[in-house]
Amino acid sequence: MDEQRYRVAQWATGNIGLRSLRAVIEHPQLDLVGLYVYSDAKVGRDAGELCGLDPVGVTATRDIDDILAAAPDCVVYMGDRADIDVMCQLLEGGINLVCTRSEFHRPAGLDTDIRNRIEAACAEGGTTLHSTGVSPGFITEAMPFVLTSIQRRLDCLTIEEFADMSSRNSPEMIFKLMGFGRQPEDFDPTGTAQHEVAAFGPSLAMVADALSLPLDDIVGTGEAAVARKTTEIAAGTVEAGTVAAQRFEVKGVHGGRTLLRFRANWYLTTDVEPAWDLRETGWHLLVEGDTPLDIDIRFPVPAEEYPTMSPGLTAHRPVNAIPYVVAASPGIRTTAELPQIIANLGR
Repeated sequence: MDEQRYRVAQWATGNIGLRSLRAVIEHPQLDLVGLYVYSDAKVGRDAGELCGLDPVGVTATRDIDDILAAAPDCVVYMGDRADIDVMCQLLEGGINLVCTRSEFHRPAGLDTDIRNRIEAACAEGGTTLHSTGVSPGFITEAMPFVLTSIQRRLDCLTIEEFADMSSRNSPEMIFKLMGFGRQPEDFDPTGTAQHEVAAFGPSLAMVADALSLPLDDIVGTGEAAVARKTTEIAAGTVEAGTVAAQRFEVKGVHGGRTLLRFRANWYLTTDVEPAWDLRETGWHLLVEGDTPLDIDIRFPVPAEEYPTMSPGLTAHRPVNAIPYVVAASPGIRTTAELPQIIANLGR
């Protein structure tokens, strides 16, 4: 991309939003012109100070009119939900949007009324909406396109995600929300499996469409493994015989066989029954075809540094995508429709 400059506003400042805010401020082609926050306590505070930098002269607001008046070329939308009214107002106002919301990875799968509203807003404002993300997103979209670019026959692409959660010091999340530590007969993976289908199905279907191998069906399944022995983790104690690992699989079926597969493995210990191949935190990608590939992606940092490193996995790609989103034709544009995103890492 050229060295054109882009006016950018940040929407929301949670864990990921603060990282993308910092990335916008430090980016050599981007000028921060607005910041929307959900917390009254943050209103009036300088954007730089909120994300650990020197003041930049842009203060936080809770008024969308302030964002519209700033006339950004693009808003980095990091809200924890897709507020369609707000998104349409921004798009109608001539402001492009980049976000990480999984529902926009494949426009054809959107609710018809929502899709029509957004497309109409894009047409009116001459704007684009693009969703990136990491998982789903980068690992289920950007990586598959790179790996299949050297194939002429794809039998199956399997993407496995591994997350060692033993260092997460959050009993509420680990034991109550995720269900670790329960008796196996009290653990029902059905709900989570369906959630995974909703989250990852659009990415897999979009990739299959782009490869001219449209999916006939998307199926989700889940299972659990129990700890062989009582284990101490950061969040507490996992008793022997209770759920210590969970696996959820989303399969995209084409022509009666699994073509694309995403499998998430979350675990508190690798010593489980039945025995699973539980690798360290990261991804494993297996391409079966005429040019087979077997790839491991790991994060070479200690577990205690994950909280510092991991927000960038999600936050940086949408920031790097801004020039491409601004240049794209109006409408909801997918990873398959945009050029390859190349980061400007200059200073």
